[in-house]
Amino acid sequence: MQLGLELHLASRYLRARKSNGVVSALTIFSFIGIFLGVATLIIVMAVMEGFQKQLTERIVGLNGHVVMHYVDGAADALPAYRLAVENIKGVTKSIPVVEGQGLISYNGNMSGVITRGMPVTALKNLELLARGIVGGRMPEAEDRSVLVGSGLARKLGVFAGDDITLMSPEGIYTPFGQIPRVEAYNVAAIFEVGMTEYDNAYLFMGLEEAQEFFGKPDQITGLELFLDDPNQAPEIAEQALLLQENTAYTTWQQANSAFFAALAVERTMMFIILSLIILVAALNIISGMSMLVRDKSQEIAVLRGMGMSRGAVMRVFMMAGSAIGIAGTVVGVGLALLFAANIDAIKNAVSALLGVPLFDPSIYFLARLPAEVQLVDVLMTVSMALFLTLLATIIPAWRAASLAPAEALRRG
Repeated sequence: MQLGLELHLASRYLRARKSNGVVSALTIFSFIGIFLGVATLIIVMAVMEGFQKQLTERIVGLNGHVVMHYVDGAADALPAYRLAVENIKGVTKSIPVVEGQGLISYNGNMSGVITRGMPVTALKNLELLARGIVGGRMPEAEDRSVLVGSGLARKLGVFAGDDITLMSPEGIYTPFGQIPRVEAYNVAAIFEVGMTEYDNAYLFMGLEEAQEFFGKPDQITGLELFLDDPNQAPEIAEQALLLQENTAYTTWQQANSAFFAALAVERTMMFIILSLIILVAALNIISGMSMLVRDKSQEIAVLRGMGMSRGAVMRVFMMAGSAIGIAGTVVGVGLALLFAANIDAIKNAVSALLGVPLFDPSIYFLARLPAEVQLVDVLMTVSMALFLTLLATIIPAWRAASLAPAEALRRG
């Protein structure tokens, strides 16, 4: 019964009345501030999580979790080394790779390119690459055919079936000096993996073709290892290092350490900065509740005179202030989930309306704006919003409970 009375008084004090319009305005502003702060924080965290997750999937989808650099390794020792490495617990497969830079030319158009050679069967098993074929088809064998990224193809005007020319900086030595190695290849397919770094600058071919093109018969530049658990990359790399002399390794974390470290710092700073929106809204609750206490001082005095305890008065105003925070948090979470589910469509609509690109793939590496809502981010945001709201109600509620009935009536 006592709780019902306290809830009734708390809801009554939150209702808009002409006599306390300023209090009502502060209540509305506090509600708007909290729900916007909660929604913005969850949306930004979701976008950053989605950005990192998709980027990681694309990086690992086209590269091994560990690259063993086969430095001056004997060609005849490679099969035994591959077998030994694949027997390490946690390694699912290994792929020999030859990678180098070159120059691609078609109809007078030229561009730098990163040429990456691996066995044709391995190319077909790269799910991200196979799924990203937008023209042509995967080569069936080592048939002097290549796969070209969609951005690079658009730049050169190349389509599947066209013949392109590749030039290698590692030229052929002749009695007249070194001349560039020039080879012609057929474009078997155009791929688009959704990561501009690969779509704009990569070319894939068979391993034997790449070895011939770079003048490295039976040699590789690296042995890529794919693992069950990507987080075990350093431990497995150390084991593989002991199996062969003249080797070194690079894990996927090391290859992208600066980028992911920057993302982690940015994520932390964005959480702190956007949390200030909720903090400002909580401060508005303090102002609104303080004015409400002043406005209701006579009613508080009457209630105290009728026997209501200080604790009960304090709970009434804490309920009133907390209701603003709870309502704002619930609406904010709902808005964030709805926005995150349709963020790419919203981005495209706003971009079309303003006539400017809001998410340039050439800058952000990905072709679409990702959003991945994490339960832990939602719980952290909700907990922080409710805690700050509850904290903001303590001072006004304590002042209301501390009012002396006689003094309040005398002032009234």
